[in-house]
Amino acid sequence: MSEEIKEVKVERRYDEKSIRRHYSVSRKIWKVFKILLRHLFLAALGLFWLIPIIWMVLTAFSTTPGVNFYTFFPDGYTLDNFKELLFSSSSSYNFPKQFLNTLIIASIVCVISTSFVLMVAYAMSCMRFKARKPLMNFAVTLNLFPGFLSMIAVYFILKSIGLTKSHLGLVLVYSASSGLGYLVVKGFFDTISKSLREAAKIEGASELQIFTRVVMPLAKPIIVYTIISSFLGPWMDFIYAKIILLGASSSERTVAIGLYAMLDRALINQNFAKFCAGGLLVSIPISILYVIMQKFYVEGITAGGVKG
Repeated sequence: MSEEIKEVKVERRYDEKSIRRHYSVSRKIWKVFKILLRHLFLAALGLFWLIPIIWMVLTAFSTTPGVNFYTFFPDGYTLDNFKELLFSSSSSYNFPKQFLNTLIIASIVCVISTSFVLMVAYAMSCMRFKARKPLMNFAVTLNLFPGFLSMIAVYFILKSIGLTKSHLGLVLVYSASSGLGYLVVKGFFDTISKSLREAAKIEGASELQIFTRVVMPLAKPIIVYTIISSFLGPWMDFIYAKIILLGASSSERTVAIGLYAMLDRALINQNFAKFCAGGLLVSIPISILYVIMQKFYVEGITAGGVKG
């Protein structure tokens, strides 16, 4: 009788082990299936997001000058759209000049705006003065209102001082309120240890030296973010550029206005492929800037992680 009981206990233990093993295998299979399902879902979303970009790139090399709704892939491929856009003297759009105008404006605004944002963020995060909180609340309140509400007022102010139809007016408009976008940078500065700044003060460093030699080397990731966002604003802007440069010649326009002019109802069937080619060229400086800045972004994160 005792031997039978022992045999039953052994069988039960064996059954429990097999059940556990089967359960663990099932859990692993289900886990792998969920991961595969997530990756497939993300791949589908990525493909769905890339379809318009792929279509624009293919259209830029298309031999068909207008919009082709019937086939995704063009009938033929050519570089004539890029050649005519960049090198043709008969083109009335002056794309190279417009590209250069936008690049100069965006570069100047990038330097000014980045400086403003970093300085304001440092003052609000690392310095203490009486009007600090009221100024922060005032800045947050102003950010609640869209900038487009002031377009007409800004236009008439610039017109009264003779800065419409000029690139200087655009630079002033893009740079003037850039300091109000300090909140993200301030949040990053708040994470930098206060003891580092206090130690620098004990050593006799001024606020400028603390800002340039202590805080800035630790803030490379947020500096990269600020540079890219400051460059993208004027590079892609259409509304302010359209209003301030209203009536300007084609050689004085920005690239956004020039590309928009190609989509005129009477000309779209002749210029849509050139429009896509221009859109592809416009993305090149942004891609180059991102590739250059990505190195400093990664170095900043690594340095911050090591020092932390």
